[in-house]
Amino acid sequence: MESISETVWDVLISGTGLQQSLLALALSRSGKKVLHVDKNCFYGGPEAAFSLQEAEEWVKAVKNGKVAESPIQNLSDHSSFSLFSNVSITSAPQPEQGYGSTSTTDSTKLASSRAYCLSLSPQLIYSRSALLPILVSSKIFRQLEFQAVGSWWVYNLSQVAPAEDPSSVVDPSPDPGRAYGAERQEPEERPPKRRRGELKKVPNGREDIFTDSTTDLRSKRSLMKFLRFVADYENQPDVWEPQASIPFPEFLARRFNFPTPLQIPLLALAMTPNDPVETTTGFALPRIARHLRSIGVFGPGFGAIIPKWGGEAEISQVACRAGAVGGGVYMLGNNVERVNRKIGYEANTTVRGGGEHCEGLIEVQLGSGDKIKTKWIVGTEYDLPAQNAMSGFAREFTSARSISIVSSSLPSLFPVIAEGAPPAAGAIVVFPPESLTARIEEVPAGGFPPVYVIVHSSSTGECPDGQCVLYASVSAESGYGYSLLDQAIESLLESFDSDPSPEILYNMKYTQISTSLSPDKMELDLQTSAFMSNSPENVLLFPTPSLDLVFDDTILECVKTFWRKITGKDENEDEDSGDFMVFEDREAFETDVNNDE
Repeated sequence: MESISETVWDVLISGTGLQQSLLALALSRSGKKVLHVDKNCFYGGPEAAFSLQEAEEWVKAVKNGKVAESPIQNLSDHSSFSLFSNVSITSAPQPEQGYGSTSTTDSTKLASSRAYCLSLSPQLIYSRSALLPILVSSKIFRQLEFQAVGSWWVYNLSQVAPAEDPSSVVDPSPDPGRAYGAERQEPEERPPKRRRGELKKVPNGREDIFTDSTTDLRSKRSLMKFLRFVADYENQPDVWEPQASIPFPEFLARRFNFPTPLQIPLLALAMTPNDPVETTTGFALPRIARHLRSIGVFGPGFGAIIPKWGGEAEISQVACRAGAVGGGVYMLGNNVERVNRKIGYEANTTVRGGGEHCEGLIEVQLGSGDKIKTKWIVGTEYDLPAQNAMSGFAREFTSARSISIVSSSLPSLFPVIAEGAPPAAGAIVVFPPESLTARIEEVPAGGFPPVYVIVHSSSTGECPDGQCVLYASVSAESGYGYSLLDQAIESLLESFDSDPSPEILYNMKYTQISTSLSPDKMELDLQTSAFMSNSPENVLLFPTPSLDLVFDDTILECVKTFWRKITGKDENEDEDSGDFMVFEDREAFETDVNNDE
């Protein structure tokens, strides 16, 4: 068997994020020799999922900026930058031996480390997403399990609680040191009561609108008029295109006479990362249409799903396993150290595949010391050495995020979706900008963005029964961003009338950046190599993972473009006749599936 240094590879792929993993699978099943490496010792890269112990080691590695003496290694030593910063973990006191409560029924304490699977990328996947047909045609869906995202909720502040009547205050317990009739010492001044909020369910369609007792008939008619419009908005360009660049709330007010209370639920469905005044009509309409058109595809009442056992990290790992069955070679804990030089073809060596620029091989030195020869290199700025990560992407998109484990299953967030629907395992809570600004002294430029909390129940396999995981996110820097996240989580838990009150058992915060374009600026022409500008010849660069909370189908177009370049497929061939990610069953793969079960 040839060593990796003796083999001439068609492609070296660095990083096991979702886009790299799907590309490796597609190429391995297209007859290409694929060497797939990752500087980390875990799958998923920035989309990984961790146990509590793994998360702790990951945080240490990010803080130290060097190899950690643990299963989490080689985090960012050879990257031109780090995607993560300002990381921290706070948790309830643990036994001296660390995480490991042996009880599986005591939800008030953290369980063992491996009872948790916390995702760095808890994205929703709409049922109309182009990803799902690919998972089916490639047959890897058989090793995946998806669950329904049920209700969307909007947090609304209630009015300030009325002050107590002094005459109604009961005298405290008798003070034996005070004689009858003596002057009573006034109690210390009580702090003012905080405004307590409530959660309002966002209607999913006609039935929800007309059964909502909190909305008047006129508003219901306006909402129905908007739903009919958005269902066919592409065929009504005269209604919205002249106003595509104006703020979406302004469009709703002008065209549909929507007051602010009716605008807020629609902004929630758009999952906009920006302040409402910075959310354009052209951005919001297709996202709301995507939500509504996805409802009912896989069952009544819901339109989005989440992968079980860690979100997109699970899809990446399954794709890598399938890629290995297809002939790909995988090496974790090994990075691209240096791209040395371009060399000509060696005597008696045949390199398969096309590509307009590939007239020779590239010599690459790996972190293990091995020198390999390959025709193509694929990765992101995060996965390749600084001298080869020159894509020119602007690094201006930042998200403050937190992961919280809570001592309650918060069952009221997971009502029955609809008759005949599966139980919901996910819920979305949206905090509009005006609901969380009370403690922020300085208003940032551009106003306050909304905060989103994606709630995962124990059915996702990410926590034990009786607990849930809260994934909070806001498009902001760590400073006031973390303050907004803390307010959102605290306000959410205070909105429940339960005894005992839900408590935070664990909280991890981190700031993540993305070199991809923001969700409202993703108008890229893939045929002009927009994803490869300024990069060295034969080095193809993916954008880093999007900060969008909904899976973005744009990355699949990028994967397909790279697959065509490396395989030499005609860019203009009929889409329907292509064989991208369309595989026949293989006996080995079937055996692998059965063994996993």
